[in-house]
Amino acid sequence: MVKHIVMWTLNEEAKKDAEKITVDLQKRFKSLLGVVDGLKAIEVGKNYNGGKLDIVLFCEFDTKEAQEKYQTHPAHLAIKEVVHKLTCGRECVDYEI
Repeated sequence: MVKHIVMWTLNEEAKKDAEKITVDLQKRFKSLLGVVDGLKAIEVGKNYNGGKLDIVLFCEFDTKEAQEKYQTHPAHLAIKEVVHKLTCGRECVDYEI
């Protein structure tokens, strides 16, 4: 099993609507379940602890290959385009268990 965790910093304009953006991104990313083969779980949350990272994405995949296919899947790329317009920073961690 592969875990994929991405954390973003919202740009100044997006920070004003962080709650709404989080709900929207949660819906968008959840829509990938059953669409992207090997994607087993996905969730989005807003960081309430402060700091530079505002939103986190957590995904579980069957395999590294499934994660690689997710990265280039057209449905994921469409969401990624939306995220890029809202963010100004990104951190990512991937690991296998």
